[in-house]
Parts: sequence; C-alpha cells; structure tokens
Amino acid sequence: MNAPIRHADAFHKLIHENHMYGLWEIASQMTPQPRPEAIPHLWKWSLLERVVEQSCTAVPVGDERRAMQLFNPGLKDQWATTSTLIAAVQVLMPGEVARSHRHSPSAIRFIMKGNGAYTAVEGEKVVMREGDLVLTPSWQWHDHGNETGETVVWMDGLDVPLAKALDCIFFEMYRERQVPATKPVNGSQAMYGHGRLSPTWMTQVSKISPLLLYSWEQTTEALRALRDRDGSPYEGVALEYTHPQTGGPVLPTLGCRVQLIRAGERLRARRVTGSAVFCVAQGKGRTVIDGRPYDWSKGDILALPSWALHEHANTGKEDAILFSIHDRPVIEALGFYREEALAENGGHQHIS
Repeated sequence: MNAPIRHADAFHKLIHENHMYGLWEIASQMTPQPRPEAIPHLWKWSLLERVVEQSCTAVPVGDERRAMQLFNPGLKDQWATTSTLIAAVQVLMPGEVARSHRHSPSAIRFIMKGNGAYTAVEGEKVVMREGDLVLTPSWQWHDHGNETGETVVWMDGLDVPLAKALDCIFFEMYRERQVPATKPVNGSQAMYGHGRLSPTWMTQVSKISPLLLYSWEQTTEALRALRDRDGSPYEGVALEYTHPQTGGPVLPTLGCRVQLIRAGERLRARRVTGSAVFCVAQGKGRTVIDGRPYDWSKGDILALPSWALHEHANTGKEDAILFSIHDRPVIEALGFYREEALAENGGHQHIS
C-alpha cells in the first residue's frame, strides 16, 4: 500500500528538482474565464491635484520626467495600471524642458489641464491644448517643453507592462537635451488631420498613425454631431481614434477611445477581454464594476481590468465625456477578443 505512495513522492521530487511540473498539479490555472490580478481602482482628481501641486516643488525635471505612475493595488508593486497598460500623471512647469529620449513601448498623452506646452516627436513640435490626444510611437525621439506661463498636466498612457512581458523593452537617451526641430510645427496635423481624407502622394503606410495630434476641437465636434443618435447601449456615443490612412488603431499595441454619455443616461453592463484606463474629460457619473460603484468627475482616472463586468451612468446635469486607452488592438490581433452582455435585471448590476 505504501510502496506506490513512496514511488509517487519520489517521482514528484525528481521532476520538481529538474524544473518540471505535472499538468495535474497546475491544471487549476486553466480557468473557465479570466481572473486578472489587477483590480478596479479610481484615482480622484482631488488627490491627483494635490500630488501635482506638491510635485512642482518636490521633484525637479532632470533626465527623467515629473510623471507620477499609477500602480494598480492588485498587482503587487508592478509597474502597471492594468496587466498591459500603465498610466501616469505628468507635470511640466513654465520654462521647463523634459530631455529627449526614446523607448520601445508606445505612448500617448491626453492633456488634462493647461494649454500651449508641446511634445516634440522626431523633430516635429506638437503644441498641446486641453483635451488633445498626442502620440509618441515606439522608438521615436521625443521631448516635452513648456514655453507658456502656466503649468500643464497630462495623462500618459503606455504599453510598458505588455512590452515588459514580451521582453521587448529598449530605452535610449538622446545625446543632447532636445532633438533639433526639422519639421513644421503641428506638421502631421496639417497633412493628415482631415478625417478620412488623406494625401494621395503619401503612399508609404506604417502600422503607426502618421497623425500625431488629435485635437479636442475636432473630437467634440464629432461627438456633438452624433449626440442625438442611439449610440451603443454599453458605451453611449463612442468613437475610436483611428489611423488616417488605414482606419485601424492609432498604434499597433494601444488603442484610444472617447465616449459621450448623455445627461441622465444609464448604459447597460457587459464584460470584454482586454483592459482599459479611463480619464474623465467632462461631467460626472458612476461606473459599476463587478457590483461595486465608482463615482467619478472631471480629472478622475479609473482602471478597468479584463473581463470585469462594468456599466457607466451619467449622474450629472451635463453630458459626460470619458477618454480611454485600451489594449484591444493586441487582443483582436491575437484572436482573443470576446464580450458578454449581462442579460438579467434589464442589463444592470445589483450594487453591493
């Protein structure tokens, strides 16, 4: 009776000592549905504003940026806001320059407060205003400068956790503080910022969008034009920022979206594979995630893990607008995208 047990124990000791495990020992990791370690989390602007103000005197801008990284509490001090995305709040004071560097992770900037600072990408100065989306694609030199008299704040969004998981992190500092300007200011917007109208002589098509600046003025104009349409029962009037030549995502690994939720509107609940980070651009509301409510207003940032049941509602008297970054370009490219709507209770969750 004991001989088979002793033999099994010896067998398991043999394989474990040689860096092997039986499928019967680890099969529980093949779960019926995703079980992300990341958890929903809300960073309130009331907190972020204090952090921004104090950072201006506590942290100088040197070789690195004054950027406060938003770590997900469920990911045990990993450099990650969700399993694939990192968001941060970056601050640039008048007269400051953040030195030029480049890295393999792709990045976006969503301007939260202030106007007139710039991001220079590969020699093109991109002037930023509140609500604008600015791209800094993979491995392109970029620096930030503020020639205005006001402090400018924006949300960074990068695919750092994804690049790190794939062991594809590369980083390099430029030999000087800034890359010399070689292109017209906002040149990519002048060339490609006309919706689905693209210059015919620009025949080279890259996987990254050639348009670096998506202006808030054009974004809100598009939202207003569609405000009275039905929209999505799960996202409201939702628009994807797209590559002007292909209609695909702005970056191969990172997508951007903006959605308008009308005053008094309550959207239905669903879950999707892939994670997102939301930044509230306007209004106030509530997002219920797996039965727990998160009340938000302008400037708040909310992390949404993969496959979390979620629904948004506008609790204010004006239209609410949410900007978000997401990893769906990767999820869809790999064939992993799946969604599931809540069928019972009219598509709404019970709040616990």
